[in-house]
Amino acid sequence: MRDEPAAERPAVVAALRTPIGTAGHAFKQVGAAALAAPVLAALAEQAAPAGVPVGDVVLGNCTGPGGNLARVAALAAGLGHEVPGLTVDRQCGSGLAAILVAAHAVAAGATDLVLAGGVESASTAPLRAHRDPAGLAGSAAPGDLAAAVPYARAPFTPDGHPDPDMGPAAEALAAACGVTRDRQDAYACRSHARALAARQAGRFAREIVGVGGRTDDQRPRALRMETLARLPAAFVPGGTVTAGNSSPISDGAAAVAVVADRVRAAAGLPGLRLVAGSVVGCDPELPGWGPVPAVRRVLERSGADLGDVAAVEIVEAFAAQTLAACDGLGLDVLGADGGRVCADGGALALGHPWGASGAVAVVRLFSRLVGQAPPGTLGLATAAVGGGLGVAALFEVV
Repeated sequence: MRDEPAAERPAVVAALRTPIGTAGHAFKQVGAAALAAPVLAALAEQAAPAGVPVGDVVLGNCTGPGGNLARVAALAAGLGHEVPGLTVDRQCGSGLAAILVAAHAVAAGATDLVLAGGVESASTAPLRAHRDPAGLAGSAAPGDLAAAVPYARAPFTPDGHPDPDMGPAAEALAAACGVTRDRQDAYACRSHARALAARQAGRFAREIVGVGGRTDDQRPRALRMETLARLPAAFVPGGTVTAGNSSPISDGAAAVAVVADRVRAAAGLPGLRLVAGSVVGCDPELPGWGPVPAVRRVLERSGADLGDVAAVEIVEAFAAQTLAACDGLGLDVLGADGGRVCADGGALALGHPWGASGAVAVVRLFSRLVGQAPPGTLGLATAAVGGGLGVAALFEVV
């Protein structure tokens, strides 16, 4: 029996995404596999100079059609019958978790190149229903199926544990952490303004693969504090979380090419080498807190200090959640740290395609750092997850 390969160091050498559309609008008739396929095809082309074949595709997805969506998307992208595909569900952290799964495969020596990320088509997600045994009571014939009872989402926790929807959970986190309405609205204005500026400056252009003729994000717009201040609470009467300081339900896909660092180095490709990654659990009643313990664990494992990190991308599900997590980490996003946290805006402005957003964060890090920052520069991606999880990954420019 041959010796097991030594652990490889994984690195990202290409990173792409679709434009992000608001659910029911730009991509309302484009299914999840059709959103992911053009990104995968373009990534495979960009990663071709590495000189190794695509060994697998790993995609995060939350509400899609079921089955192995990654395999369907890989075939649709023309990657060949031999590329298998794996679909991952860690809810809003799925895209980043999928990249970590790919990195683990590369680090173990199982393959030299994996395309990994996430996709969500909220517009085409199937309706879901439980079978209700009580519906059998009036059955006309023995063996009839129980009645179908529609439901909005799967449970994040078992009975007896907190299982809040994300809006009320963000409201609870804002109250627990003292995040005011004014700060939330100010952060939402900041996110949109920065996204508009980045788009105008062409900073999104190299990371976007057009879909159906669309080449830019649908959501970003000019906001005014006066306008946001007039919006009512969206989830809790008298609360602070509104439609204006929350991300929209969205459609989109994002993925990266993960290779063994020796392959990257041999091909002379720049990229982002994974330093450390982690997924942790937290109180399911306050799931938005998840990035705090996840980032702390990544920093502890890597020996890095947050002050050394040049760029941070956090999935902006809600301004309340983003501010609470950043406050918990000691990041002053409306002040001194504003230049490094979501510097070109985030999900509040671009949109939040659940299964893809964690991968969008890594794509944004790649665009911000690779070719722009010197080797050794650190970048951090993180997301909160329904049910009480946090996921984080630390990268360095190579």
